[in-house]
Amino acid sequence: MSSKSVMALVGSAALAFYSSMAFSSKYNFQEPQSVIAQDIYDQHIWALWICLAIFVGVFGVMFYSIVKHRKSVGYKAANFHHSTAVEVIWTTIPLLILVAMAYPATKTVIAMKDTSASDITIKATGYQWMWGYDYLQGEGEGISFYSKLSTPPAQMANKEPKGENYLLEVDNNLVVPVGKKIRVITTANDVLHAWWVPAFGVKQDAIPGFIRDLWFTADKPGLYRGQCAELCGKDHGFMPIVVEVLEQEKYAQWVADKQKASAAVVTTAAVGN
Repeated sequence: MSSKSVMALVGSAALAFYSSMAFSSKYNFQEPQSVIAQDIYDQHIWALWICLAIFVGVFGVMFYSIVKHRKSVGYKAANFHHSTAVEVIWTTIPLLILVAMAYPATKTVIAMKDTSASDITIKATGYQWMWGYDYLQGEGEGISFYSKLSTPPAQMANKEPKGENYLLEVDNNLVVPVGKKIRVITTANDVLHAWWVPAFGVKQDAIPGFIRDLWFTADKPGLYRGQCAELCGKDHGFMPIVVEVLEQEKYAQWVADKQKASAAVVTTAAVGN
């Protein structure tokens, strides 16, 4: 096997090893749980490898030139003004690299903005300092609730040990079914907020008086956590987001339970009046 083949195999193995190990690093992106998040992650990793290749190439040539063309070994400095061919090459190569990186990134951005043909539409309203959710369209239509931080005050006051999901737990999770396209409309009641769940690769500002939107399709059931990502006041760090993804049968049962509870509240209120 030639040395080039060996180097190619080693490089491929290193790429696979790094890409698999990176998921477990707290300094890396969260493991992707949607198509968009996977595209973002893949492009992030490839961009880093491209940067590494450029770094090695540029500094490799620089240090080679410094060592091999130093005065102490008798090398005479070249005397020239410019080379049109070299200038064309060092302009064309970066241009091609940028186009190669921009093309998949542009496709992903366009896909991120396509909120059409959604299965369920939910409005997320930012408040100081909690989220309000209204199911506007699809299975669960009519369900509304608030979602607030549920971390015990004793933990925040350092009177109890901090839990595993310290400041990332809420009293009411946003519940969605797996494999369905979820459109989230964002707005705010008071100041700027931002709805951000990194595992789905989504982040959208919530602006008072304006409507923005995003979408995601969760790949598998589970709990996925996010936070408000726009400085919104003294308790900005205390308005987490928890998305609970359920199998379709469990989601249907959750919807039925929520609607039944809402009907009971309405009936009780009517009787009281």
